[in-house]
Amino acid sequence: MAHIDVSGIDYFLSDGTQLLNGVTFKVPDGTKTALIGPNGTGKTTLFRIIAGDLVPDEGVIGRSGNMGIMRQFVGQVRDGSTVRDLLVSAAPPALAAAAREVDEAELAMLEHDDEPTQMRYAQAIVDWGDAGGYDVETVWDEVCMAALGLPFDRAQHRPASTLSGGEQKRLVLEALFAGPDDLLLLDEPDNYLDVPGKRWLEEKLNESKKTVFFISHDRELLNNAAGRIVTLESGINGAAAWIHGGGFGSYVEARADRNARFEELRKRWDEEHIKLKELVNMYKNKAAFRSDMANRYHAAQTRLAKFLEVGPPEALPIEQNVQMRLKGGRTAKRAIVAEKLELTGLMKPFSTEVWFGDRVGVLGSNGSGKSHFLRLLATGGTDPEREHLPVSDVEIAEVPHEGTVKLGARIRPGFFAQTHVRPDLLGKTLLEILHRGDEHRSGLGREAAAGALDGYGLAGQSEQKYESLSGGQQARFQILLLQLSGATLLLLDEPTDNLDLHSAEALERAIDHFEGTVLAVTHDRWFARTFDRFLVFGSDGKVYESAEPVWDEQRVERAR
Repeated sequence: MAHIDVSGIDYFLSDGTQLLNGVTFKVPDGTKTALIGPNGTGKTTLFRIIAGDLVPDEGVIGRSGNMGIMRQFVGQVRDGSTVRDLLVSAAPPALAAAAREVDEAELAMLEHDDEPTQMRYAQAIVDWGDAGGYDVETVWDEVCMAALGLPFDRAQHRPASTLSGGEQKRLVLEALFAGPDDLLLLDEPDNYLDVPGKRWLEEKLNESKKTVFFISHDRELLNNAAGRIVTLESGINGAAAWIHGGGFGSYVEARADRNARFEELRKRWDEEHIKLKELVNMYKNKAAFRSDMANRYHAAQTRLAKFLEVGPPEALPIEQNVQMRLKGGRTAKRAIVAEKLELTGLMKPFSTEVWFGDRVGVLGSNGSGKSHFLRLLATGGTDPEREHLPVSDVEIAEVPHEGTVKLGARIRPGFFAQTHVRPDLLGKTLLEILHRGDEHRSGLGREAAAGALDGYGLAGQSEQKYESLSGGQQARFQILLLQLSGATLLLLDEPTDNLDLHSAEALERAIDHFEGTVLAVTHDRWFARTFDRFLVFGSDGKVYESAEPVWDEQRVERAR
């Protein structure tokens, strides 16, 4: 048996703002339950409360079963961690503790080769075996082969930063599904996965007997794998939860019916409130000159007081009003021309042209070179002119290549970074960033900056620093900066990964009205439907064009 029982959870931020308000729901044994909701409503915070990382201000969490957790940072590990460290992060606590002790004892041996240090190391090895370490290494061997195509003994010391985001995700997911935990918490497990990876995840979710509670914004994944959906929706006093007992296919209609029902209940409550107030006033006037009306007046007052004490029915959730307006501008007809372009060590030479106004989806498996291609374009291509330099201070690593890729006249590339890493924005509030401007965009007055933030659903975060935003809020703010910078070529690397459903739809509308050219690396099957043509990075190392999305390209065959 493995279940989660969330009961009356309240949580306040450090500034006193209430984030969660009486959140209550259950995740029954064996179910696959998705948690969705607008960015910033507290989904990851709720996950951390369930995981035991945070303590709620009110309410309790009940659960049964051993719990395995995949946290949000997986997929963007850029520190000194190794493949082994990633696997340890997904291991049961006792096993993880034994692994850390082995690591510390090994480091101590390098510094002091005395008897106490040797004894400590020997004991750590014994404890590792007693915790099941050697058995789990057999499982990790299978996991590494499935995720990386390498055995554990060859992969374990490899830096995690050398893996793509999708490879990091797949590695940890393989370990969790193969592991002993019968309850899994997965924070955005589909982010960074390519479509074969997402289909694999859908199959795992549908086949596994484990109880799984996961956050996702991927509409296809929700439609194919979620049996129940818990929604966090913002209210005046923080976010509350409601549960849809079916899948995503019936979710939109169920939500509309629910809101319509609440609207009708509120209308009836308001009508009854008016009637009771009128009744009290009528008896008050009569009691002023008729003593026999005093008892009726007091009874009416009591009735109104009890009515107000119960309070109105649940209010409609506060709707996000995200209105992205990407403007762009006219450019040369040929926006991008690539001739015998070879991304060194990644793909074979290819040639292509992208025309003004094209919407091009860049597809292929993780590690095939798609993001490298976008980064090369973002730096202005081969021997860029000054007008082709990026419209932001985002740091873009140099991309080694042969052949050429050139941008057309009046092309100003705007790059959306998949990992949202922006050292130029750290330590600054959103208002401060917009007010100061930079060499690429003019500063905005306080009122204009507040209006711009409001259009992206970020008015409430205006005084927050960029690094304190949720992943979806950072994504929306990046898109706002692209709007203000005057970019005429949008280079979007997985833009919908962290966007909630409403924001993803707003981005789709904004791209549709954008006067310019758009290239987007994506594994979002729903989002890809809005593109005109596709550039596919194939598993054989060749790049080819397609009029329809191609989702079955596997990992590129190359020495690893």
